[in-house]
Formats: sequence, C-alpha cells, structure tokens
Amino acid sequence: MSNLKHNLVQYLKEFVVDERRELFEEKIQQRTKHITVVLENIFQGRNISASIRSADCFGVQDVHVIENDNIFNDDSEVSMGADKWVSTTIYNQEEDNTAKAIKKLKDEGYQVIAATPHNTDCDLYDIEISEQKIALIFGAEVRGCSEQTLILADKRMRIPMYGFTESFNISVSVSLSLQHLTYKMRNSAVNWKMSQDQQDETLLQWLRNSIKSSMQIEDKFLKLQSEK
Repeated sequence: MSNLKHNLVQYLKEFVVDERRELFEEKIQQRTKHITVVLENIFQGRNISASIRSADCFGVQDVHVIENDNIFNDDSEVSMGADKWVSTTIYNQEEDNTAKAIKKLKDEGYQVIAATPHNTDCDLYDIEISEQKIALIFGAEVRGCSEQTLILADKRMRIPMYGFTESFNISVSVSLSLQHLTYKMRNSAVNWKMSQDQQDETLLQWLRNSIKSSMQIEDKFLKLQSEK
C-alpha cells in the first residue's frame, strides 16, 4: 500500500505547476509530527482556526480537536487556508472524547502535556526535546483543561507570565508554545522529520486539495495500476 501511495503522489505531482510542486517538496522537509496540538472543547471557532494557522506556520502537521460540548466550524478569514495543509483529527463520536484522544496519543508514543496556569509541574521553558513525541493540550476559553485532562496528562505546564492577567488567549498560548518548542526541536539532535510514508500521506492531502477533479484523476491512476 505504501508503494502504491508513493506512486500515486508522484503521479499527482504532474498535475500541479512546477512552482507549487517545488514548494511542496521544500515544505514537506520542514514538516513534523514530533510535536502536536490538542484543543479540548474550545468554544470560539476562531481560536481553533488561529491555532491551526499557527501549527502550519511552525511546520506542525497534526492538530487534534476534542468536541465534547462545542462544535468546530473553521473561520476561513482567520485560518487563511491553513486547514488545507494541516491534518486535523476530530473526536466527537464517543461519550468520553477526551479520554479517547489522550489514550490514542499515548498509544502513539506521545508525552501528553496539559497547559494550565494552576498547580503545574513545570514551565514551558522546562520542557525538554527528546526522542519521545510531545502532545500539548489546551483547554476551553474560561474553564481551561478539564479535570480529566489534568489527571490523565503526564505533565501540567504553565507559560511564564509577568503581568496581572492570569492567562493568555488560547491561540496566543498555542503560538508561544510552538514557537519555543519547535525552535528547540529544530536545533536538537532529535530526528523530528516525518517518515517517507508520513510524507507521502501528507503530500497526498496537499495535492488533493490543490487539484481540481483529483478523485477522477486518482480513479484513472488506480485503474491503470489494476490493469498492469
């Protein structure tokens, strides 16, 4: 399947202009799944859209959105099309979406770190970049991370602040955290780049979102492959 996917990616590249193909090939080398963002029960869609935009800007490929009470609708004026380039996983099918999301991330080898201003284990600047991947969870606008998240998380992290206000806006918190941690990551000895299969999966997403009638083109490719 991975070879078929890789060949499909190479085939679809023929349907984009040279400049875009070269841009994709450049950007995929800067993409990472070593750090991911989790947004739990965010009320304002623009905060999620802004966070997805920040993830794209810092080369973070995955964003996880937990919908317990609130449903996410992308604000295109805020995201500026970043949703085309970031892989978003939505959790809204279970009675306990938070537990499901955290279990999935831990099963995939992520250290789960909840951002909260209270009863913390460490500051953002204390987080070390290691071979273990990092999932940062940010909670709802007023209540923050749920009690369940704070219990299930491996660590609770605060972003240092020196004014009177207790917390940053959620999307600002995401941006500050990603700026700091991706900078440390890119200057570390850790292998943070995506595998070839992950690159192909991501490139396939980008190409599908860039090519009109991509599904018809894929069908033609798959038919040709089956006839060989």
